[in-house]
Amino acid sequence: MEKLPFKEALRVWVKVAIHSFGGPAGQIAVMHKILVEEKKWISESRFLHALNYCMLLPGPEAQQLATYIGWLLHRNKGGLVAGILFVLPGFISILILSILYAAYRDIGIVEAIFFGIKPAVLAIVIGAVIKIGKRALKNEVMVSMAVLAFIAIFFFQIDFPYIVLAAGLIGFIGGKLWEEKFHVIKGHREKRDEDNAFYIDSYIQPVKPSLVKSLKTIFLFLSLWALPLILIAMWIGTENIFFSEGIFFSKTAVVTFGGAYAVLAYIAQKAVEDYGWLRSGEMLDGLGMAETTPGPLIQVVQFVGFMGAYRLSGTMDPLMAGILASFLVTWTTFIPCFLFIFTGAPYIEYLRGQKT
Repeated sequence: MEKLPFKEALRVWVKVAIHSFGGPAGQIAVMHKILVEEKKWISESRFLHALNYCMLLPGPEAQQLATYIGWLLHRNKGGLVAGILFVLPGFISILILSILYAAYRDIGIVEAIFFGIKPAVLAIVIGAVIKIGKRALKNEVMVSMAVLAFIAIFFFQIDFPYIVLAAGLIGFIGGKLWEEKFHVIKGHREKRDEDNAFYIDSYIQPVKPSLVKSLKTIFLFLSLWALPLILIAMWIGTENIFFSEGIFFSKTAVVTFGGAYAVLAYIAQKAVEDYGWLRSGEMLDGLGMAETTPGPLIQVVQFVGFMGAYRLSGTMDPLMAGILASFLVTWTTFIPCFLFIFTGAPYIEYLRGQKT
């Protein structure tokens, strides 16, 4: 099999980005259809293996999955391109809508468009959940665990990290006692013959983790993460809207387990009641923007940052302040995603196929 040209991968990541509507379930389904079914770049077992890791991380799992697969294909360059392109269409769309929302307030047409799109997006999400569920839940034990997890999170409001930890513990014990039911996602040591038809499984060689490289990666992305905050503190100090937003959204970037919805209530409460960045009900408008534009749902934080800076920018032009805040909030939200993938992916790939 010939080496995959980077230009071809770039075209596919653009296609994935512009079709990434409908939240994580829809976005993961789009990637599965394009990367597994159509392009045959990655086998289903390896796709699910990467997805399992991304779902354990804080942040948007679909964007992290794109970054992970991009890294598998072309290492750091591929991961950066896949991850950035996944965010870019949504960033541009929400920036334009935020400007219209803040500056003109005549959003009747926009609301009408959103009203028409939402039922279609909902149908896509439901279809994606069913499709992914059929492929991921391979036996009655996995279906039972999914049902129990749903009951725990929906009826008992148990925090997502506890559900994941419990599922991991059950999986660990089950793998020891009932291997045929729990060990269903095969690793590179148990690669099936049909996996050879997939590019990553047949061509890409495993990467041996390196502690030195890991430490360099951590230092690089932590520095990039902190850089805008350091510059803001040196330029205008720490008592301003930009520094407050940078700190706040840096914190939320590392606690968004379970997807965007798990943290939206917290963000809305802080933005409305504590900081005064939004007025009551505006969070729903921002969420409507994020749901009906491509990209991760957590991109709604861009709208929150824009409105906060627009209202509390002081002597700076409000629109310019909102635009700068959009870049800042997006930076502090997604830089950690690249940190987690580029640091963890080599170890996850190395452990793939290990039963214990």
